[in-house]
Formats: sequence, C-alpha cells, structure tokens
Amino acid sequence: MQAPDAGTVTMFSTTWCGYCRRLKSQMDREGIGYSEVNIEEHPEAADFVMQVNGGNQTVPTLLFPDGSAATNPSLAEVKQRLGA
Repeated sequence: MQAPDAGTVTMFSTTWCGYCRRLKSQMDREGIGYSEVNIEEHPEAADFVMQVNGGNQTVPTLLFPDGSAATNPSLAEVKQRLGA
C-alpha cells in the first residue's frame, strides 16, 4: 500500500463498521484529511489490513504518511501521529 500524503491518513473500513463511522466524523470535525478504502470492495486492501492485524480484517485500520498503521486508534492518537 502506498502511504498517504503528509497530514492525511488512509482509512480502511467497511460500510457497516460503527467504529469507522465514529472516527470519520471525529476526523471531519477536526479537519483531518483522509481517503477511505472499503476492504470489502478491494481485496488488496483487505490483504493489507490482514497483514498488519495478525491475519484479521479489523477496521478501522489507518495508514499514516510514515508507513505505520494503527488499528481502531483514538482521535488523540491520530492527531499525535500526524503531528497535529
């Protein structure tokens, strides 16, 4: 997976994930840019999520500009990792 642009994240999600919806609304409120990838529609994204989550398709999984990933992070963690 390609790392996102500086100051933004890539969020791997599903349409039915409540944690994903909550984090998206929090990031929207804080003005944090993100691109969303539905792992049910993109098998290569599902493979990436499984790779960083010990074989599990756990969402939300975020990919940061430095190439690191976090599973179901808090808004505070997202802001800290982006240096906001």
